[in-house]
Amino acid sequence: MRFTLSITSLRTLLALASLFTVATLAAQNGTQVLDSSALKPPAGARVAIVEFYDLECPACAHANPTIVSAAQKYKIPLVRHDFVIPGHQWSPTAALNARWFDSKSKALGDEYRDQVFANQNRTIYNVDTLRQFTDNFAKAHGIAMPFSIDPQGQLNAAIQSEMQIGTRTGIHGTPTIFIAIANSKGAPYIEVKAVDKDLYTSIDQAFALAGPPVQAPAAAPVKKPAHK
Repeated sequence: MRFTLSITSLRTLLALASLFTVATLAAQNGTQVLDSSALKPPAGARVAIVEFYDLECPACAHANPTIVSAAQKYKIPLVRHDFVIPGHQWSPTAALNARWFDSKSKALGDEYRDQVFANQNRTIYNVDTLRQFTDNFAKAHGIAMPFSIDPQGQLNAAIQSEMQIGTRTGIHGTPTIFIAIANSKGAPYIEVKAVDKDLYTSIDQAFALAGPPVQAPAAAPVKKPAHK
């Protein structure tokens, strides 16, 4: 059988190869952070995991169970930022779906993301199988999917805003993971280059650098009215 590539297909393959090379070099050399404003824990947290991810990214799927387990073990926030990779066939739709489930509850949106990662290349490998997976996920939770999940474009606008955060930060590939540190005695964040080897030690290091827990101000005593 003779196999030929169209010019369009060849250009797509070259673009994807170039993107993979950039992402690989970024992972090896570390991210040159341009703007660290997104690399901070949420208010009240000493340490947080900040992840830039794409739902179709195999490396993100591999890292996800370890990241989720670490966040649960250390009881720290996991802050996820959409960073959709150009050329990925179904991840833009998956990102929209996740945002729609977020609108029902943040826990439901995160469960959807975790399940998408777990089913990558098993039951999800194109837009049609993603649609079937999403319908089954919604039915299992007693939810009916609407005909259009983003008629006003608000969910897509939120995703684009997240991607702009990644671009401002200096992100080039996924997953890119940082441990953000509040009131650090050293660096305000640590990049995790190898999740399997470095995630837990990076979190331990972050807690060593973090300032003491912020104590909530004591409530003023309630004055009882004087009896006449």
